[in-house]
Amino acid sequence: MKELFASPYFGVALSVVTFGIGVKLNQKLKTPVCNPLIVAIVLTAGVLVLFGIPYESYNVGGEIINMFLAPATACLAVAIYTKRQILKEYWLPILMGCGAGSAASMASVYALCRLFGLDESLTVSLLPKSVTTPIAVSISEPAGGVVPITVVAVIGTGILGGILAPFLIKVFRITDPVAAGLAIGASSHAVGTSKAIEIGEVEGAMSGLAIGICGIITVLFSMLIGL
Repeated sequence: MKELFASPYFGVALSVVTFGIGVKLNQKLKTPVCNPLIVAIVLTAGVLVLFGIPYESYNVGGEIINMFLAPATACLAVAIYTKRQILKEYWLPILMGCGAGSAASMASVYALCRLFGLDESLTVSLLPKSVTTPIAVSISEPAGGVVPITVVAVIGTGILGGILAPFLIKVFRITDPVAAGLAIGASSHAVGTSKAIEIGEVEGAMSGLAIGICGIITVLFSMLIGL
């Protein structure tokens, strides 16, 4: 049995199965609270605890999945390219909106970290919370951040954005699909984009575009402040 758990196929299979269960539950219950990522995390953690499987054994397969994060991030260039006509038409609002979203995210995190007296390592770990995981890790790790904290912050931000996005769009009466999509993508990256796609085609496209642009802007911001 130990040999099975130590196999890289175990971690990959467990991740795929638990996420698949999450997708099915989300489709059946149709509630943003039942996010596939939340379900997968809970089920995976439950299996590891129930059978006493060390995280290191599971992560042998998890590292294989992690290998695809960087290529997936590079594919964001495709999303920007395919939406280049929208980018040409609305280039100024898109750039200003993504810039404002990235700046607001990093500034609010920095202010809260200072307010609660968190050290430099934790501050650096949390600053890139609103961009996709590979970009956030590439900013946090070289600057001395704690990568697991960065990953948890990114995932938590995405899940929260996916849950609250439809509600906030109604509360603030955002009727422009371009604005709604940019707001979701700028604040909650890929997880939020999955919800934006459910809201509408334009919202999903603009949210995907915002992921790439906000990632670039956040990297530039981090260079300017010396991370």
